[in-house]
Amino acid sequence: MNRYKTILISFAVTLLVSSSIFAFNNGDQTSQRQFSNDDISNGRNTIITKTVKEVSPAVVGITVTEIRQYRDVFSMDPFFRQFFGDRVYNQKIQGLGSGAIISPDGYVVTNDHVAGNAVEATITLTDGTHYDAKIIGSDPSSDICLLKIEAHDLPYIKLGDSKDILVGEWVIALGNPFGLFDVNDQPTVTVGVISATGMNLGGLNNRYYMNMLQTDAAINSGNSGGPLVNSLGELIGMNTLIYTANTGTSGNVGVGFAIPVNKIKRVIEELKDKGKVNRDFWTGLSVQTIDPSIAKAYNLKSNRGVIITNVIENSPAAKADLQTYDIILAVNDIKVNNDNTLIGVLQEFRTGETIDIKILRDNDTIIKKMKLENKQ
Repeated sequence: MNRYKTILISFAVTLLVSSSIFAFNNGDQTSQRQFSNDDISNGRNTIITKTVKEVSPAVVGITVTEIRQYRDVFSMDPFFRQFFGDRVYNQKIQGLGSGAIISPDGYVVTNDHVAGNAVEATITLTDGTHYDAKIIGSDPSSDICLLKIEAHDLPYIKLGDSKDILVGEWVIALGNPFGLFDVNDQPTVTVGVISATGMNLGGLNNRYYMNMLQTDAAINSGNSGGPLVNSLGELIGMNTLIYTANTGTSGNVGVGFAIPVNKIKRVIEELKDKGKVNRDFWTGLSVQTIDPSIAKAYNLKSNRGVIITNVIENSPAAKADLQTYDIILAVNDIKVNNDNTLIGVLQEFRTGETIDIKILRDNDTIIKKMKLENKQ
């Protein structure tokens, strides 16, 4: 009897110990699992994800309708035109783009090439709401357009400061590439860094892209007009251009460009006030891009710059004492590479402003001040 009693006691002790060990191990595993989940959650919720969550509601998709005119084959041939006349037809063309709400009362910024010529524009918010938009003003030269929707207490993106941008800092591009916003009313997000600042790209279709931000955040068709934000959720640029290498392929190759926010601020204030930007000035200058023969004749170290070929009498250029054969090197410390760059640089200024023209004359570098005046 004592023998069986001893066996039962031993069995009970073993069972108790085993249960304790199992409970301890199970609790330890639960604790480890909880720690692991918290660690993953904390690691995943970075400043990037928090910023995306914060600014996404202020990103919009834009659908526009433009009216484009075209002629039929008979109108394009002079022989048939005398019988059929000049037959011109209107055709509705739809386009897609992106934008950003910049105030709680419904101001939206986008590119001029997205909505500047629209006869109809529809804004889609991330909650699926659609609004008809009014064009307050558009500036083709800077490629900036200001829209307005009738709504209140909207989520919006705060405007940052171009002067605070750091090369190498993280940035987030948001928008509506390929119309994907319409799939689920949510912007597409890509992340990269600021690759360079102050990029002067010159002109394209009478639009001048000066002092641009370069980023490797992927920007594709439809992203135009969308916001480029920093890690603080501030709008620092407007996604506008991509560089596509001539390789037979298309799409993003890691070189995108955005209009800096300080230029956006200035233009939208002018659009709000007057509906346009006042560049009704003239210079009275005729120039030619420096070529190798001119560089050799003037003993220049490079082909950068333009040479003045004519100055109209009593023009702003003449009043500034600019002379034929002067070589323009820079305007307000912005380097002038060629005549296209000079035109683009001048688009940065307004009627009535006075600018510094850095010239080379008789091997001396001097500064001349020229006031941008209306032509009489």
